[in-house]
Amino acid sequence: MNKTIIININGIVFHIEEDAYETLKNYMTDVKRHFLNSADSHEITTDIENRIAEMFSEILVNENKQVIVEQDVKHVVEQMGTVEDFENAEQDAPSAQQNNYAYSNSGSRTLFRDPDDHLLGGVCAGLGNYFDIQTIWVRLLFAIAIVFFGTGFFLYVILWIVIPKAVTRADRMAMKGEKLNLQGFKNNFEEELSAVRSHLTNLQDEAKPLIYKLRDFISEFFYHLGKFIKGLGKVLVKVFGIVILLTCLGFGIFLIVCLAMVTLWADSHNHLFPFGLMVNQYANYIYFSGFVVAFIPLLAIFLLTLKAIFNTRTLDKSIGSVIFVGWLFAVGVLVFYGSKIAAGFRSSASFNQTIALATPSKNTYYLKLNDVKYFTHDDSLRLNMQANFKNIVITNDNDFDDFERNNLSIRIEKSDVSQPVLVETVRAKGSHYEDALLNARNTKYIFTQQDSILKFDRYLQRMPGTSWHAQEIEITLKVPLNSTVIIENRLSDFVRDGIDIYRCKEKNKMPDATSAPFIMTANGLECRVDTLVTAAPKPDSTKTLKVK
Repeated sequence: MNKTIIININGIVFHIEEDAYETLKNYMTDVKRHFLNSADSHEITTDIENRIAEMFSEILVNENKQVIVEQDVKHVVEQMGTVEDFENAEQDAPSAQQNNYAYSNSGSRTLFRDPDDHLLGGVCAGLGNYFDIQTIWVRLLFAIAIVFFGTGFFLYVILWIVIPKAVTRADRMAMKGEKLNLQGFKNNFEEELSAVRSHLTNLQDEAKPLIYKLRDFISEFFYHLGKFIKGLGKVLVKVFGIVILLTCLGFGIFLIVCLAMVTLWADSHNHLFPFGLMVNQYANYIYFSGFVVAFIPLLAIFLLTLKAIFNTRTLDKSIGSVIFVGWLFAVGVLVFYGSKIAAGFRSSASFNQTIALATPSKNTYYLKLNDVKYFTHDDSLRLNMQANFKNIVITNDNDFDDFERNNLSIRIEKSDVSQPVLVETVRAKGSHYEDALLNARNTKYIFTQQDSILKFDRYLQRMPGTSWHAQEIEITLKVPLNSTVIIENRLSDFVRDGIDIYRCKEKNKMPDATSAPFIMTANGLECRVDTLVTAAPKPDSTKTLKVK
């Protein structure tokens, strides 16, 4: 039966036999005497006591016992090293200071976050110490992993939460693989003397509940994130500013090119939108004022960004005031002449013109799209049509070069008389009724009849030098009852009242045909179905098919 004593080492209570206590007491007395003359001897002896308490706790857990015996104390002393051995090593190796790293970095390493070498949480430095590689390579691997769907970022956050922080000197020594003995503590203390007070904390911090760890992590994360953003803020601002400068420069060049193209192409492309709106004396005012209204704000943004990034001098206030007044004047000009053009669409007017048609043979009408391209007198002279294109018919097969292409609509109705007629209804807009009527009258539409063939031009044309005012033409073809009307495929975009050319071809089992037949009934124009084509005998039928 042995007598036991209760001792307290660093806040941890141990039951220890009396003989073992005497051995431990003598050992700690020698240690304190050896470090008595060292700076901050109390801190280093406290660290040694902490390490001894950790070793005692490991022995009790591993051997499943409750009392420290003398053999356990001797084992700890052997691991830590005696003061005599330590003093003899210092006398026998006066140059040991040069070999401290080789001597102390021979133990096993433990994974910790390094609080002394960190950008955010010290994860990369901790991994570098654990695998004995330079921290820069670990950080580079995480940076590359961020590119792959943010994998590096999420992995870093997880490791930040999971890996404990190296708080005590023993933690930092274990992180770097330094031996946890008197020699190791002595060398580490001398190397980190200036940072001991800022890094030593109570071991109980590691026993904090998870909620407190999460709180500390969030606080530390946002603190370091703020420092990170502050450090890179200037670089990001400059990069963003350079993007703005390049964007403004690109838009400025685009505006200059557009102005040059408009001034050169406007007269020859008045059939395109929006040039057709401005075939008048207002066009140049609108073009140049619109350019100034768009260009000056770009110039202002460019100069302000240039000053913010490179701290360049801005324009003189008087010059800036003149430019601003010029911009306001350009806005006024654009609004004034734009409102004048908009005023040209306030009123509507229309007129009708009836054309008597010749009755075709067999009471059949073939409706086709006119392919002939007609030139004005000036165009004929410019192209020297008589010499270059004599007896040559030039076709107009471009359906998409004119925004006025959809100003034609064709309706087919039953005539009240036996004579076919064609009714042309032309509509237009203007600033008042008389102006709108004049705009409708200044148009030209070409329609031709060759016996049973009726050819329709693609669109209603404006007279040269006139602007677009929503001119459109509606053609109503009135044919007698029981008349056959064969409509070409190319007129499908122009016929109205539900006339479906392609559906009629499907009914006749002729999807590849170039036209579809219709017949005028009392209820209007309907698809004429050829029973000879659509009806088919059964395979086993012996009867002859009769065609009505």
